[in-house]
Amino acid sequence: MTDYSTDTQKKALGKSMAKWGALGAVVAIPLPFIGPVIGAAAGAGYAYLKGKKRI
Repeated sequence: MTDYSTDTQKKALGKSMAKWGALGAVVAIPLPFIGPVIGAAAGAGYAYLKGKKRI
């Protein structure tokens, strides 16, 4: 059996990572030296750290 609060937290973290990843990709498009893939990874990483460490 899974804990409901844990599942809810994981879903919230996933949504946050998707949102920040998309934002990172959009912001990085006009910057040719970064690129959208690295921008998306940076945004998702930020959301992960924010969600896990409660920044």
